[in-house]
Amino acid sequence: MFDASPSTLPPRAGVGFKPQHYGEILADPGAVGWLEIHAENYMGAGGRPLAQLRALAERFPISVHGVGLSIGGEERPDRAHLARLARLLGWLQPASFSEHLAWSSHGGAFFNDLLPLPYTDATLARVCAHIDEVQEALGRRLLLENPSTYLEFSETTWAETDFLAEIVRRTGCGLLLDVNNVHVACTNRGEDPAAYIEAFPVAAVGEIHLGGHDAETDEHGAPLLIDSHAAEVIDPVWALHERALARTGPLATLIEWDNDVPDWPVLAAEAARAAARLERAAKATAPARGARP
Repeated sequence: MFDASPSTLPPRAGVGFKPQHYGEILADPGAVGWLEIHAENYMGAGGRPLAQLRALAERFPISVHGVGLSIGGEERPDRAHLARLARLLGWLQPASFSEHLAWSSHGGAFFNDLLPLPYTDATLARVCAHIDEVQEALGRRLLLENPSTYLEFSETTWAETDFLAEIVRRTGCGLLLDVNNVHVACTNRGEDPAAYIEAFPVAAVGEIHLGGHDAETDEHGAPLLIDSHAAEVIDPVWALHERALARTGPLATLIEWDNDVPDWPVLAAEAARAAARLERAAKATAPARGARP
């Protein structure tokens, strides 16, 4: 059996940790209340990365975000990779662990991308089997992230939000709601991102992500958004974040900025914007003074 406890991340703003920010984070974290790392960067046996991570873990709750399990792949999760991940989580004991509804490996080849899936009964059964295996091997609950997508499969028979809800029902996993992914995918598919947020199974959400993206056009002149994690969060994504918080109440919210990483003051300012929205959400959901329980 795995530990089905929910994420213990505080309902505060977090940032993805980058080594160039190490000294500044320790000196003045500002509004940042927790940090995220990518699991695959910390699977070594020692050195500066692990030394920094151990020091940070003494000061901040840590969320571990995986990108290499290929949850949606046709093959079982790679056993060696899973063992390395289990060792990392074993000594770190993070507040949260998450992965993606995507596939990234096949036949021993690992691709530098998170690739989409058709939402069918067969895919559902395979994804659930892989999540069951991962959660049992790690002994902990996994948060599954909704993907950024650029196309639709003709064989898809499930709405994405229903597909995610059924995964939660069958496996007991939680969800990571990436709001930027919602904006990207719905824009690319010609859907309403606000309706997606309203349909999302928010009772299972343990963490929220925000990030930047690139805006392009396809060969037909239609908008094409690319989930780049290389820019500030735009106003429509902030608006979706507030819509999500109206349903969930304040939840741990991460600023993802993985490419063209800015200086610390820029990233800290984005975290402060998220923190302000979390404070407003907390006030909006607090019971009125003197009200009966």
